[in-house]
Amino acid sequence: MKHTKELAMAKSKNSVTEYRNYYLPMNFPVLLLSGEHWRISDVPSGRQHFHNCLEIGICHSDSGYMEFFGEPFPFRAGDVTVVPKNVPHTTYSTPGTRSHWTYIFLDSRELFRHILPPAWEKFELYTHTFQDYHPIFSRDEYPHIYTLATAAARNMEEQKFGYQFSVTGLLLSLYIEILRIQLFKSNDAAVTGAANQKTGTKQEADYTLVIAPALDYIEENYMQQFSINHLADLCHWSPTHFRRVFREIMGMSPLDFVNNTRITKACNLLRSTNDSILNISGAVGFCSLSSFNRTFSKVMQVPPRDFRKQIQQSDKNSESQSILEYSGWMYPEK
Repeated sequence: MKHTKELAMAKSKNSVTEYRNYYLPMNFPVLLLSGEHWRISDVPSGRQHFHNCLEIGICHSDSGYMEFFGEPFPFRAGDVTVVPKNVPHTTYSTPGTRSHWTYIFLDSRELFRHILPPAWEKFELYTHTFQDYHPIFSRDEYPHIYTLATAAARNMEEQKFGYQFSVTGLLLSLYIEILRIQLFKSNDAAVTGAANQKTGTKQEADYTLVIAPALDYIEENYMQQFSINHLADLCHWSPTHFRRVFREIMGMSPLDFVNNTRITKACNLLRSTNDSILNISGAVGFCSLSSFNRTFSKVMQVPPRDFRKQIQQSDKNSESQSILEYSGWMYPEK
């Protein structure tokens, strides 16, 4: 499930971006996009896009550029790209080519929630966390990054017995390796004085997504009660201006986006827990069951009780099929 919306950003009327919201199941918040379809044009589109989750890209052929904060970074076959959530970027291939890619999208916080200790929550891949963010990793310089990324993608494609555990371990190793590289580069930049810090700050001020503080806050605090005025304050805007720009960017009002985020979280809980619908409605931030039921039905086109029945039946069918496949693998017919 992906929602895109074109918009005019504050910097320039010619700057266009898209918001892409990927649905990642709570029990295994990883999505693979692969195959011949994923080829990048050689024509710069003039529009950037950003996601609600971390993107890992693997370039299989040709070369080109990725733009972050208006600065082009060259890529070539064998490179692995790492784009944190809510970071606008765009990709285009070298003239006359169409580079081939595989993409992995993941929610690192949810995927590693029961593996990493709470103290690790402060370690997140955000461009504003590092003075010199490094978005592209070449196979020659970082062979271990390429090996881990391609192994994770291969496991996702093949989906052999236990692949989810294998993918989680590979992505955890990859995530830690990237954090180590970024922390090293950030510390090194601080020691050397970061010669390009002033220009980098200006570029970031010019290009950073204008509503990113509000999006980050909603993602972290959707279960709490907060006002639209508070979100506007986070972006240093008046409530009226914030509502207008938010609608232009997201294609919906701030309140609708908050409710959609809460419903997405509720879908995961309905699928992965046996909690009552009443408890789930409160856990995701609704003050009354009637409001939750009404909003859920509007967003999902089905009441929460029916949604739970449908998704549980679907999971049972998938589990039965997996058991049959597993039995056939363990005890093949002679």
